[in-house]
Amino acid sequence: MEGLTITRHEEQSKGEYHAHIEGTKAIGRLTWVEREIAGEVVRVAEHTLVPRAIGGRGVAANLVDELVKDARENGFKIVPQCSYVEKKFDQNPAWSDVRA
Repeated sequence: MEGLTITRHEEQSKGEYHAHIEGTKAIGRLTWVEREIAGEVVRVAEHTLVPRAIGGRGVAANLVDELVKDARENGFKIVPQCSYVEKKFDQNPAWSDVRA
């Protein structure tokens, strides 16, 4: 998406992806926490939050895409606890390699 910037913010075992669209002040967010499940450290995607001011433009989908890209590049699995993230995983069977 043109004018969209996604940044990562990590603090120990939790973090967020922030999405900013040029010309707006609103920030879309995808939050996650690390958990150990069956001896494997995974990232639990907790919430996807997109303010109405930037809604309907694919911001949430871009946040999930970035999480999946990072999982592949950094070798972690994702637990889609957030209903939106779960829906996107269900719509994208090719992501099964990073689903915990």
